[in-house]
Amino acid sequence: MSGRLLVPILAAASLLAIFAACLLGSTPLPADRVLAAFFGGADVGDRLVVWQIRLPRAIAAFVTGAALGISGAALQGLLRNPLAEPGVLGVSASASLFATFSLYYGLATLSSWVLPIAAIAGALAATALIALAAIRTRSVVTLILIGVGLSSFSGAAMSLLMNLAPNPFSLSDMINWMLGSVANRSFQEVGLAAPFLILGGGILLFSRRGLSALTLGEEAASGIGLNLRNQRILTVLGAGLATGGSVALAGAIGFVGIVAPHIIRPFVRHDPARSLLPSALLAGLILVLADIGVRLLPTSNELKLGVVAALIGAPAFVWIAIQRRALNG
Repeated sequence: MSGRLLVPILAAASLLAIFAACLLGSTPLPADRVLAAFFGGADVGDRLVVWQIRLPRAIAAFVTGAALGISGAALQGLLRNPLAEPGVLGVSASASLFATFSLYYGLATLSSWVLPIAAIAGALAATALIALAAIRTRSVVTLILIGVGLSSFSGAAMSLLMNLAPNPFSLSDMINWMLGSVANRSFQEVGLAAPFLILGGGILLFSRRGLSALTLGEEAASGIGLNLRNQRILTVLGAGLATGGSVALAGAIGFVGIVAPHIIRPFVRHDPARSLLPSALLAGLILVLADIGVRLLPTSNELKLGVVAALIGAPAFVWIAIQRRALNG
């Protein structure tokens, strides 16, 4: 596939997948009725199913995947490691911890806005910490170690909250959030996360040229004029905002931020800057298709999107790790 055709093909495939998500479900709708619902010509029931249930859910899955995909591609370029992903800096875990905290203390029952705002606050807190570390250190390894420590602490704190859950209902809510899902999402929730997703993605696209320079190594990149400190700050900030928005919208979903950039990289000649937008589109496409599968699987209880993403992504992660080790000898 030509690199020039990659983005248009992925964009078209994403639109088709979102349209398919509006067609498919427990009760499939014919294409003509879905098109009529889009343009206001269908009956009330069809418009309700398309505009209030299926379309918001499909868009939530796509933008969540896109945020994770572009963040993963940027972090892999910054750290020069194909196994890096948004969770590597602890942003996802911190956002999930704050969301779990709001569920534990019943704050989420006060308003439908509390849970996503708590998740975004957690992501911003982690992003601020990592950005501060990026200013104070010259070592990428130090950033990774701080991220691993932050993830471990957040995971332990979430386990503690679940262990101390006051009742089965709170425990169920916390587990559901940690498993990740876009079920029952509305345009209102997408709109709340959108500013963070757009700002984070915009920062990453703005700073993408520095990622190409980093393929030469930090010393060479610095020698040709790249400000390493600013590049780290912008990449970490952009990935943190985008990831926080995705967690606020869909909960914790892993691995898609690793797999999508890895698939895209050969088509863009392993240029991190050119991989950002295609990785976002492919990751969004993967999550939309995965969510369609979640809805169509004949299970008594609907599987969580994060579980399906992990079942697909974990073997791919192992394969990438093995392949990387083989290449390194």
